[in-house]
Amino acid sequence: MARKDNGVSRRNVLRLTGGSLAATGASGLAAAKPTDKVEVNIGFKSGRGRSAALSAASDVVREFNSIDVLTIRVPKKAVSGLQNNPNVRYVEENGTMHALAETEPWGIERVDADVAHANGETGAGADIAIIDTGIDSDHPDLQANLGAGKAFVSCKGGPKKCRYSWDDDNDHGTHCAGIADAVDNGQGVIGVSTEATLHAVKVLDSRGSGYFSDIAAGVEYVADQGWDVGSMSLGGSSGSQALHDAIRYAYDNGVSLVAAAGNSGQCTDCVGYPAAYPETIAVASSNESDGQSSFSSQGPEVDIIAPGSNIYSTVPGGYDTFSGTSMACPHVAGAVGQLMAQGYSARDAESRILSTAKDLGLSSNVQGQGLLDVAAALGYDSSDN
Repeated sequence: MARKDNGVSRRNVLRLTGGSLAATGASGLAAAKPTDKVEVNIGFKSGRGRSAALSAASDVVREFNSIDVLTIRVPKKAVSGLQNNPNVRYVEENGTMHALAETEPWGIERVDADVAHANGETGAGADIAIIDTGIDSDHPDLQANLGAGKAFVSCKGGPKKCRYSWDDDNDHGTHCAGIADAVDNGQGVIGVSTEATLHAVKVLDSRGSGYFSDIAAGVEYVADQGWDVGSMSLGGSSGSQALHDAIRYAYDNGVSLVAAAGNSGQCTDCVGYPAAYPETIAVASSNESDGQSSFSSQGPEVDIIAPGSNIYSTVPGGYDTFSGTSMACPHVAGAVGQLMAQGYSARDAESRILSTAKDLGLSSNVQGQGLLDVAAALGYDSSDN
């Protein structure tokens, strides 16, 4: 387990709003002219495939450590040759995904995390990575739990706002971190876990956007650190083979990956990626009446539902209320952390979380196995709560 860093000082920063990222440095694949440079992820089968990709590349954007993928910039006219190369598994445009958002928060009590706390369950010993816009390194509800961090995109705003490369210059990642693991310190808010170690893996920029390759690199990094849980409150309508490679790698290496189902409701089959991948726990959103949040995506990939409407949590310099499956996701990530702190493997923790969920009487496409019940997953009776 990484050592917690308690030496960061408090600061106040202005909050920035989310938005979309315009591609820079390369044209979109579909609209590009043959001589235009495009940014693509190349999945290769062998050293020959890797060499072919490097030979075609104008620039190498990223070389992954543990998965057979390269991100390169290349003239569009070279793409078809790579696609037809028998030593190349796939060529995909390096598209983007986006943040899905936007006392004791009502969700903490509703998932019976308060019962777990009353029985001494804090998540101490678990490592939870927030794969997002970063975490505010100065927040008084988070800093006691902060461990290591890693940035795959730059923090914008100068040294006062970005004391660490993984600091949050948006709000979204800090909000999710507080839901998963805010400290029980008598002020602010409290998380599902309260003493797990939080790791900021910054893959989304100040506008809440990040390239597939940045997110894939973040997931790969979490697996290589041996951390327990990766919380991904991000997504898009289309998948990425490079990201799926990283997710499979993390899954095979014992990481539990929890992902927001998406905010495309009302719909019948619209769970986004990466939540739609079978290796992740796809989390839909409920409201205070135990109904489906109006924005929550639904579909056969939904595994569980958790509170996501009007959730009060941490943001840089203070607190705010957001709604989204982004807020539902870290409730489940914090709960998996609780179980892994007790010695459960990732797969056993996930099974326990799903098998003890409360049936809300909604369709499986809406609620999956039901509403998260942290206390029941840990073996405590919460029937009178």
